[in-house]
Amino acid sequence: MSVTIEDSFQTTFAVPMHCQDCSDSIHSTLSAVEGVQNVKVDLEQQIVCVDGIAPPSAIVSALQSSGRDAILRGTGKPNSAGVAILETSAPTEDGINTTVRGLVRMVSVSPTKTLCDVVLNGVPKVGKYYASIRKTGDVSQGCKSTGDALHTFDPIECKESSDLGTGLYSGSGFVTCPFPIWDIVGKAFMISDDPIFKPGSYGIIGVIARSAGVWENDKQVCACSGNTLWQERKEALNHNITK
Repeated sequence: MSVTIEDSFQTTFAVPMHCQDCSDSIHSTLSAVEGVQNVKVDLEQQIVCVDGIAPPSAIVSALQSSGRDAILRGTGKPNSAGVAILETSAPTEDGINTTVRGLVRMVSVSPTKTLCDVVLNGVPKVGKYYASIRKTGDVSQGCKSTGDALHTFDPIECKESSDLGTGLYSGSGFVTCPFPIWDIVGKAFMISDDPIFKPGSYGIIGVIARSAGVWENDKQVCACSGNTLWQERKEALNHNITK
């Protein structure tokens, strides 16, 4: 299954801006992103709403390239979005202080189609990496305890140098699976350098969790940490969650 124009969804982002020139610049920047159909900028609320089929990571990348940052606040309709933070179980092997090596943002556009925006950063070699949703969410033993593949995706090519360090690489893919998000929440999302994961293969793993739909998340302060939205963003960046 490929992503088509009929799969259009809405995404909201928090973006710092100060004046109408900021608003106009953001509108111009995002309107040029492939797959974007409509952009609405709310200067007062510091919110940007995007309609289309562009991956959320492409929106954040475009804003970062223009000198701004962005925080994804919500995607799709209520109960249609999910997220998985992909981590390695061997964080010291490459000398990096964070275990995070990737992020998957998901949005269901129909009962039989979920779009998955996969961003990898810090994998150990150039080449193809193989994404799959596993039959369980048991990550007690890393990748090997997650069971067989429930669904496999087209390979994701990683060939760009990572900003985490020398000898590490990054890449991304916008792929689909034939399940609604509520059928895969709680299952593991795995990336491996081998189409069939086996002992000795490189793998990173995360459990799929529900995330907010559009307009479902308007908090400005985290109830757990007491940090503001942008303080939380700084923490996320420090842990290699850049998109």
